[in-house]
Amino acid sequence: MKNNETKQDAGIRTRKAITNILKQHGPADAGTLASMLEITTMAIRQHLYSLQEEALISYREEARPMGRPAKLWELTPLANKLFPDGYADLTVSLIESMKEAFGDAGLERLLEVRNKKQLEHYQNQIPEGKTVQCKLEILADIRTQEGYMAEVKEQEDGGYLLIEKHCPICEAAAVCTGLCQNEMNIFQSILGEQVNIERVEHILAGKSRCVYNITEERASLDDKKRI
Repeated sequence: MKNNETKQDAGIRTRKAITNILKQHGPADAGTLASMLEITTMAIRQHLYSLQEEALISYREEARPMGRPAKLWELTPLANKLFPDGYADLTVSLIESMKEAFGDAGLERLLEVRNKKQLEHYQNQIPEGKTVQCKLEILADIRTQEGYMAEVKEQEDGGYLLIEKHCPICEAAAVCTGLCQNEMNIFQSILGEQVNIERVEHILAGKSRCVYNITEERASLDDKKRI
């Protein structure tokens, strides 16, 4: 415990650290969390049960080779309130007002303008001649700065996963699904038509993150091998 820090303050700080780890790294058991935070497993369990009582986390059991199944703790949708939300209430209110004032056509026009500006912003930072992997890494950095907690993972088959562990516009996207589709379109424009993009996990579908499976078409891979 830090100097002048009360037991209550230390508990709040530890619970915040737990939720941040679960957000960044996904489900984890008590032993893993204890090791990462360098405190006892017993202490971690107390914090986990406290967070569970607040409905911020839940667990699922995972079989282990020996002993009893392990509890893997993960964030619930309610935990989204702990992370940046991109002024969710205001944004949702503006979207609903836009629909009421100008109808669906007006909202679509607004999304087109937003989409164009966002694409230009990304294109100014991501050189066109770069490899798909390089583009993805720069894109992930930009998205992280925007609050998406993004990272890229290379797959054994040569493809990539673009993983976004948080959605700062989640509430807005829930009432305006065009936001999500527009982001897919932006990714496609940035990475090129020779790349296939599939969303395989979606926060709005109840998952804890958004994951995009990204593969290059066979012709592009063959060209890369000849270089």
